[in-house]
Amino acid sequence: MLTWLTRDSLAFPPLAKALHEPNGLLAAGGDLSPERLVAAYRHGCFPWYQDGQPILWWSPDPRTVLFPDELHVSRSLAKLMRQGRYQVSFDRDFAAVIAACAAPRDYADGTWITDTLRAAYCELHRLGIAHSVEVYQGDELVGGLYGLAMGRLFFGESMFSRADNASKVGFVTLVQHLRQAGFVLIDCQMPTNHLHSLGARAISRASFAEHLASYLDQPNGASWVA
Repeated sequence: MLTWLTRDSLAFPPLAKALHEPNGLLAAGGDLSPERLVAAYRHGCFPWYQDGQPILWWSPDPRTVLFPDELHVSRSLAKLMRQGRYQVSFDRDFAAVIAACAAPRDYADGTWITDTLRAAYCELHRLGIAHSVEVYQGDELVGGLYGLAMGRLFFGESMFSRADNASKVGFVTLVQHLRQAGFVLIDCQMPTNHLHSLGARAISRASFAEHLASYLDQPNGASWVA
């Protein structure tokens, strides 16, 4: 049975209790307070729901991740990055990035990034937990992504692109930055062709949980500079 969370407890059920169908649904309810969101990511789950639904918490098995040393940059992408067509920054405009990620997509009905969710992650950014990557072409924001940094793990949430390969340029720049700072894993949550082309792969939920236990509380050398 699905576990319903209460507002007076930050506890989540064991990951092994996640449903097989739909894959990874662990719990429902609760709230999006900074304390609960941090507890969720530390536990190995994340919120994903539509307007009109209760908050749903997921921990899919397998889990899509990218190990920084396994980053794959194609020749064409490497050439594009050398051309300097795009400029990449960190934490320059978190609000604009999450707003762009929440904007309607041609291939999807609606968005899972609700106004309430946007406000919650903006608060995590204010607290120094959530970070954004911006990709500019001149003065125009043409791509980006955001996620959470905890210990030596980065939890990616969403990305967007308004120009050819802009989100890939931002992602590659982020992975290179995280690798230099000693991060060992980037959580990509769910599989996409876009992510697999960059080197992401699936690991078991049990293996993901082991990485949480090993690296969540280890210091990293990341600096987030606009």
